[in-house]
Amino acid sequence: MKIEDYTTMSPREVRARIRDGQISGQTSGMCAGYAQANLVVLPASYAYDFLLFSQRNPRSCPLLEVSDTGSRFLKEIADGADIAREIPRYRVFRDGILAGEYTDVSEFWQEDFVSFLIGCSFSFEAELLDARVPVRHIEEGRNVPMYRTNIPCTPAGIFHGSMVVSMRPIPYELVPRAVQVTGAMPRVHGAPIHIGCPEAIGIADISHPDFGDMVTIHAGEVPVFWPCGVTPQNVVMESKPSLAITHAPGHMFITDIRNTELKY
Repeated sequence: MKIEDYTTMSPREVRARIRDGQISGQTSGMCAGYAQANLVVLPASYAYDFLLFSQRNPRSCPLLEVSDTGSRFLKEIADGADIAREIPRYRVFRDGILAGEYTDVSEFWQEDFVSFLIGCSFSFEAELLDARVPVRHIEEGRNVPMYRTNIPCTPAGIFHGSMVVSMRPIPYELVPRAVQVTGAMPRVHGAPIHIGCPEAIGIADISHPDFGDMVTIHAGEVPVFWPCGVTPQNVVMESKPSLAITHAPGHMFITDIRNTELKY
């Protein structure tokens, strides 16, 4: 059986396979050079509060596109893409409680839904690799480890909660390079929020991430933490809107925008 190389495929090709049910796993490393995005879908009654929340928390929630009310189809980052069918796995929350995971959320769609597409740190991983900075979860074929922290987000309307971070182990001598590379891409979370000492940001056990998979940390490496687009899911669980749809952590929307377009 032929194993397809999703790294070199175009976003449209990969999204077509997602729509057809051929891909349901995490998307790290797919469509190298193209930006990926987190998703939050909310009824219009919550949309202004979340838009304000994103504006006040741009490190965690750098907006790439906001849909028209009720529309499933994007215009800016992937013209015509169906946001209800082109992510490998979705989560549905009711009153802040996870109600289920799905590969298609068309059946849940409402005429008042507004979709928020948020920059993802997967987008800067190709840049790290080009700079010869290792990305361990890609090496090990795993999802990136993600953790809830004690770093508070700035509240807006009903939305409040703490930041989620993603972690990549970086060799000590390459940390400045990783900071420089990612700092040039603020629309996909930018520079790290914290380096080393996970306990200082409320992570009691780094070997047990709240989302994603643990990866190997070798001797001579330091855990480096970036703001993460799973933050809105944590905020949804704390703020408890009546209904919300998100991507499953690590299962992103792959855009038609090249990473280079998101640099300074």
